This record gives sequence, structure tokens and C-alpha cells, in this order.
Amino acid sequence: MQFRILGPVEIQDERTGLRILPTGAKQRALLGALVVKAGREVSVHRLIDELWGDDPPANAANALQAHVARLRRRLPGPRTSHGPGDPGGVGGAGGAGGRPREWIATRSLGYVLHLGPAGTDAQRFHALTAQGRQAAAHDPVRAVELLREALSLWRGPALEGSTHGDICAAEAAQLEEHRITALETMYDASLRAGRHGEVTGELEELTTDHPMRERFHDLLMVALYRCGRQAEALNIYDRVRRRLVRELGVEPGPALRGRMEAILRQDPVLARLL
Repeated sequence: MQFRILGPVEIQDERTGLRILPTGAKQRALLGALVVKAGREVSVHRLIDELWGDDPPANAANALQAHVARLRRRLPGPRTSHGPGDPGGVGGAGGAGGRPREWIATRSLGYVLHLGPAGTDAQRFHALTAQGRQAAAHDPVRAVELLREALSLWRGPALEGSTHGDICAAEAAQLEEHRITALETMYDASLRAGRHGEVTGELEELTTDHPMRERFHDLLMVALYRCGRQAEALNIYDRVRRRLVRELGVEPGPALRGRMEAILRQDPVLARLL
């Protein structure tokens, strides 16, 4: 089983390919919050705020309980304990191997989702990006493979449709920042691997999608320069500079200015690995 939040919230049985989709916005928000806080108790108060914000129903605790019961019915049957290291099930019940446990446990102040042997796509993403960063310095080709695999896990904006509450909104913002950083690392590794001709088009799209992200412009300038397109590389600098000055009232940072100056003087370092 895998709980997936790199896109709309869903559960997938990786053996059969069966996908379980929460029904309705409240169910998506509830499952999303529990996955984000997996292994930790989430209080009734926080879950009510996550589902209804400033406009909770008259008997919000009962309404939340009903949503939890509905979500439990959507999940696969009780899983099997894998031993003393596996946390207890509903109400803390459980024991040594072989005893069935439910995914969502009731606690005195709230609820907790126990993943047990299951995982999340976010955990997989973080593991692959960490491996990619480690490989980047000594094996950029392998780094690109790992980071592309990590980024392929994304099916849309993180926790899409579930970010009206603070828990999911904060996690979605953090995951998006990790995604952007992974992209920067991957394209840096691509240039280190001499693949400037392959990634120029992708970097052009990224500078359009993220016009204030100077690192994408920096990488695109290097890629264009290595492709013999020096004038276009300098035009990229002029374009981002005008936008930064117009919209934020600031000049490009020292890294981007330094890259422009290196291109102007045709610094030999630009032709080598970054």
C-alpha cells in the first residue's frame, strides 16, 4: 500500500494497481492531514479546523467522527501487525505479530494514522532526491536518473484539493519548495553531465513558469552559451533583470550577475563542468 499526496490525495495498492480515492473535499482534507502527520496524534480540534476552518458545524466533533468512520470504510481491511515495533491499532489495542489492526487509531484527544509497512510517495520522493544529491558531485548521470525518477512521482500540485486547512497547506508549500530544489539540482547535474543540448527547452519552460527563480535563468544561460547561443544567453539575463526591477525593485543577485559577466568575457570555465 502507498498513501499518495504528490498530487490529489489517494491510496494505491501497488500489487494490484487498485486506487482508492476519498469521496468529497472533507474526506480528502481528512486523509491528507492524517497522512501528513502519519504516526502522530492529530487532535480533534486541529482536524475540525482543517475540515471546516472558521465555520464548523454545530456538533463538529460528531461530524468529524462520522467522517473518520466513513474514511475507515474506504480503506482496505485491517492490516496485520508486523511485531512489537508496529504501533497499536484502534484505541491502542494490538500486540505481537499476526493480530489485525486498523489504519486509523482513536486516541483520547484525536486520531492517528499508522502506516505500518505502507509508505507514502513523499517519503519515496525525499529518499530519491537525497540519493540524487549525494550522486551529483561524483556521478552526475546517475544523479539525473535518480532525480528524474523522484520528480516522476508527482501527479500534480501536492495535496491538490486538500489545502484549505493549515496542516495540508503548510505541507504542500514545503513539498513544492522541495520539488523546485530537486529540479534545480537535476538540471545542474545535467549540465555537469554535458547534456546542455538536451535540457535547453525544458529550462526555457521553467524560466517561464518561475520567472523570479534566478537559478533556472542561471542554468539556462549556461546551457545556451554551451550551445553556441551567447547572444540568447545574454538576452535571458536582460529579461529577468527587467522583470526583477519592475516587479520587485531589485537587481539580480551576485550569482546571476557573475554568470552574465563570465559569458561576456567568454570565460573558459563555462565550457567545463560547473
